[in-house]
Amino acid sequence: MRIMPARIAGYGSMLPWPTSRPLVAAVRESGADVLLSVGGGSPIDAAKAVAYHLYKENAKGGQGKAEAKWIPSIAVPTTLSVAETTKNAGFTSADGSKVAVADVELVPKAVIYDGDIALHTPLRLWLSSAIRALDHALELLYNPSAPEVPTKRLALSSLTDLFTLLPQCHANPQDADVRQRLFLGGYAALFPFQFSGPLGLSHGIGHAIGSAYGISHGITSCISLGKVIRFMAERAREGGGGGEKTGIGKVGEAVQIARAVPFIPGLRGTGDVVKDALLVAEAVEGLVVKLGLGTGLADYNVKPGEEEAITIRALRDPAHPDLKSVAELVRTMYSASSDATTRL
Repeated sequence: MRIMPARIAGYGSMLPWPTSRPLVAAVRESGADVLLSVGGGSPIDAAKAVAYHLYKENAKGGQGKAEAKWIPSIAVPTTLSVAETTKNAGFTSADGSKVAVADVELVPKAVIYDGDIALHTPLRLWLSSAIRALDHALELLYNPSAPEVPTKRLALSSLTDLFTLLPQCHANPQDADVRQRLFLGGYAALFPFQFSGPLGLSHGIGHAIGSAYGISHGITSCISLGKVIRFMAERAREGGGGGEKTGIGKVGEAVQIARAVPFIPGLRGTGDVVKDALLVAEAVEGLVVKLGLGTGLADYNVKPGEEEAITIRALRDPAHPDLKSVAELVRTMYSASSDATTRL
């Protein structure tokens, strides 16, 4: 067995493609037959990106797709972003935009969750990645391609774990058992099979601000998730986009979000879909504040006036009918939510 250590440094939330090129070359020259990624979503995605480009180069270089082989990977996660269970990988192109590749062969062949290893992850990074897991769970609920069983049922169960365990972890960061249980909660939040496509608006905004401004995925969820859920609820009250029951914020989305209420400790449903969805938004904002993660775009040098460009990247359509309303939503993200009620 030959082991080729490689350290990736000098980047933020996603691997820049110029950095991955020498990695691809180094793996090819080493003759390695497996990739081991230790860390958060960035190194795990880096291993996927390397495997993807190696396969494409081999297939293009004369082996053909039938003969070209995928190099497998093993993931040892140290955050709760759950990159280890998906077939997707993202990296940053030369112009700062996010580039995604996907293939079922990119899913790591083995995943090792170890709460003791996770103790080495800085607390702010760990907790913010857990808000990313919460983002997965809540946006899966209203994702039209996500099946009820097992995906949405697991996502609902993860809410109880995340809302219960995160305050415990914040209070006692050196409890390896709590971190181990959070790994399982994060896994349940994004059971990755049987659905496809983007998760939802919070993820879209997160990708738009993360790649362009070097903000980690976890922090993007701290910025966007609570406000997106509140936006969905308020739009449902109005009847959806443009005064009709169409567009972003349909009544059906609020119904799905409201399903989270019984799974969040301390919340009691009102029987009103919009009010219950607003309770969920308030609970998310309260948790973010309680964990010391309240922040806004201004804290990351995002200048006022950039909300339209962010929105276009998030919606991927400069003529989207909800462009104006989503841009208004993004404008509220320059500052942290200061009025969130901490219920937890």
